[in-house]
Amino acid sequence: MKIYIHTLLKESEKQLLISALPSEKGYQLSFGDTLLPENRRTTFLEASVCMGNVPLDWAEESTKLQWLQLHSAGLDPYQQLSHSRFPITHLKGFFGQSVAETAVAGIMAVYRGIDRLSVLQPQNHWVGGSIRPSLHLLFRKKVGILGNGAIGQTVAKILNGFDCDIKIFSRTAIEGQVWSWSDIGAYLPDLDILVACLPETTETIGLIDEAFLNQMKKEALFVNVGRGSAVDEPVLIEKLQAGAIAGAVLDVTAVEPLPQNHVLWNMPNVLLTQHSSGGWAEENADKVKVFLNNLQRFENNEPLENIADLAKGY
Repeated sequence: MKIYIHTLLKESEKQLLISALPSEKGYQLSFGDTLLPENRRTTFLEASVCMGNVPLDWAEESTKLQWLQLHSAGLDPYQQLSHSRFPITHLKGFFGQSVAETAVAGIMAVYRGIDRLSVLQPQNHWVGGSIRPSLHLLFRKKVGILGNGAIGQTVAKILNGFDCDIKIFSRTAIEGQVWSWSDIGAYLPDLDILVACLPETTETIGLIDEAFLNQMKKEALFVNVGRGSAVDEPVLIEKLQAGAIAGAVLDVTAVEPLPQNHVLWNMPNVLLTQHSSGGWAEENADKVKVFLNNLQRFENNEPLENIADLAKGY
């Protein structure tokens, strides 16, 4: 079996993969980064299995591929794939803990003034007691979470430790546990924090629009660790500049990387975490383990884990 690895791995991560593959199986393993650029596409087109987010046109052209394992939770641009000749699996739920921790860390940084104090440290500038009246407690805050996936559920789990009043909103309501998006208007005016953990789908693009943001109170903190496309960014910026919303923690933005001259860089009530929330030191090694688990399933003709629904976008 020919396996093509498009994901960029360190040598130790490659060895983790190689050592886990039984030699008697006769795998032919190719790593894209060790090939000349002009040979990568050809090697992929000969493969039966691939790990990594190859260009869409490669996936369109392939006739031999039997399974594609993405190294992302997001499905862009594969929703545009014109055929379904092979299953695509993705990392649904894989980033839940790390993204949730970034969301909560951002909230804590803003509430406890860590974002402001950290920039004063290189200046040897002591503010001490003068900053105290501007600090806030996360304890018992009213929190709305948009998205009932792994990220949203993990954010809720962490915030339960702060005795927060939490409501999760999703496309589909679950009685007594999750509220529908259509119900959020009744709660928005009272929320202290809104955390968006939405994937990019046709239903979520532009969901957080002007009418939505108008319902938030001026003391509220907006957090987005989902997709920048879910938010009308110019309106959000306008609200933040006017003080109609107190602040924002943004891991994602409409354009990434954020242009150097973008207004968000210099807004004092915005904390940017630069789409870093999905990362941790062992991230790629853990992705290799996910791939190996699914490879074993593939070899045994068992159902693959996390087969993507391209129509739904997750």
